[in-house]
Amino acid sequence: MPRLSLEDLQRLPKTDLHVHLDGSLRLETILDLAEKQKVKLPGDSPDTLRPFVQMGEDCKSLVEYLKAFEVTLSVMQTYDALYRTAFELAEDAAKENVRYIEVRYSPILHQQKGMPLHHIVQAVLDGLREARKRYSIHTGVIICGMRHINPETSLKLADLTVAFKNKGVVGFDLAGAEEDFPAKRHKDAFSRVLANNINCTLHAGEAFGPESVHQAIHQCGAHRIGHGVRLIEDGDLLNYVNDHRIPLEMCPSSNLQTKVVKKMSDHPIRLFYDLGLRVTVNTDNRLVTGTTVSRELKVLHDELSFTLEEIQDIIIMGFKSAFLSYGVKRALLADVVHELKNFKPHSLESKKEHL
Repeated sequence: MPRLSLEDLQRLPKTDLHVHLDGSLRLETILDLAEKQKVKLPGDSPDTLRPFVQMGEDCKSLVEYLKAFEVTLSVMQTYDALYRTAFELAEDAAKENVRYIEVRYSPILHQQKGMPLHHIVQAVLDGLREARKRYSIHTGVIICGMRHINPETSLKLADLTVAFKNKGVVGFDLAGAEEDFPAKRHKDAFSRVLANNINCTLHAGEAFGPESVHQAIHQCGAHRIGHGVRLIEDGDLLNYVNDHRIPLEMCPSSNLQTKVVKKMSDHPIRLFYDLGLRVTVNTDNRLVTGTTVSRELKVLHDELSFTLEEIQDIIIMGFKSAFLSYGVKRALLADVVHELKNFKPHSLESKKEHL
């Protein structure tokens, strides 16, 4: 098996279907926005701020992991800040050859200064639109309800999702801490979204067991599952997910940091893939986790023995799982499949030249 370098993986076309806007800022941007907005941060340089927004392997839980968002959200309360951070996220993704990205966030968390919800959505859409003009990247927005906020708010966000259907918003999600905040409390919001023929995904099976995945699918109608690691604990449900080709939005490094898995060799993505499940690989939070899609694929290659052919298969699953219209998806996938067939790692090219 040829060893793949990070550069090889950066050259591959990719998707990122599970990435949070408020977890994917640049450190320099946080500092700049804080200075302009007169926001006090726990650090005044990239080095002093990093420990508060970027988790390492010493992170103790999902709850601790989520504390980083208190910092990032503090500077994301204006149109300009949302426009800029959305543009920069798409720009960073494009630079590692991500061809399609679905950016998710909860507009309700960006109202500290009273900005209307529709302005909050439009700011992100405008930033992503500018990135599309400059780079070869397709984008979509997923609006998130929050488990720990009341179901009435989720219903309001569902209505917001409906209002921006076909205007850049491609789906609805439920995010936040799973334990003690069951998804079924928010099923009215998902009913509203599904009644309007809009895609939905739910965070499930991350910090809580397979019951969370069961609720997401059978009570909320999830088309995809965010994380789904704990699905390994219920073989019957796992087979259902496999039989119905429900994609899993997997984020290996994030799962290690939040202690969903104790070590990377324990991550079930290898087993899921071998069983035929539709698995996709994503960043979750580029800043908080300190990763890129290419780095996540490198983890799979180095620590879970995924071959180039298997990584290319996972990449194709990502494009197949995108919340895109059939025509756009088919055209994008045709280009990607052609590119993957002609891809050669630099290590093999160098060996051929040497011979």
